[in-house]
Amino acid sequence: MTAAASAEIARTVVGILGNIISAFLFLSPVPTFVAIWKRGSVEQYSPAPYLATLANCMVWTLYGLPMVHPHSLLVVTINGSGCVIEIIYITLFLMYCERSKRLKVFMWLMVELIFITVLSLITLTLLHNLNRRSQLVGSTCIVFNILMYASPLAVMKLVVKTKSVEYMPLSISLASFGNGVAWTTYALIRFDPFMTVPNGLGTLLSAAQLILYATYYKSTKQQLAARKANGEVNLSQVEVRDGGQESKPNYSS
Repeated sequence: MTAAASAEIARTVVGILGNIISAFLFLSPVPTFVAIWKRGSVEQYSPAPYLATLANCMVWTLYGLPMVHPHSLLVVTINGSGCVIEIIYITLFLMYCERSKRLKVFMWLMVELIFITVLSLITLTLLHNLNRRSQLVGSTCIVFNILMYASPLAVMKLVVKTKSVEYMPLSISLASFGNGVAWTTYALIRFDPFMTVPNGLGTLLSAAQLILYATYYKSTKQQLAARKANGEVNLSQVEVRDGGQESKPNYSS
């Protein structure tokens, strides 16, 4: 077996592994949306990661098409699936968010759909060779891939401010890190700068999220315990009399 054949097999194996990890990344918010559905509210969860991931998946699906960048079937399969999953998440977010936030999310979604339509038309009708198409879409992919990995920065700011990781799910940060490592490796086997740069940076950003999670994990536990204790105190201050509720006086300072 030649070195080129071995490299291609290794690239395929890593690409399949990348598909599996990426699928986990796309599905990792499921517990978050189950909680949103049960509460009937998105609370402080941000739509930014889902909007950024959708935009990222759309441009990478375009990049992996045979008429843009041949031999990239594994890029198309996972990102095409990601588009469907992210649209489902955003739809659920629109259902359970406040009216003011709903309009803003819908407007961003429309902007993304218009952008990918224009980019596709320019790429497939005005550019007539694979190299130029790969360069245009690949450069766009670098920007959007970094945005996908960096989108939790808004949540990270909230974590630092509140010293709580309650609204930064660990599963998403872990999946982002594994995803970055897998696709960076995939891109290095048959060197593709358009995949290497954003995924390498994404790996570093995801590592920063994990460090932040480790830093504020204990303080989050303490806040949740204190919140639970306060809830128990409030309940203990209510006694039932004659079928109604009456608050007991609180003599604590």
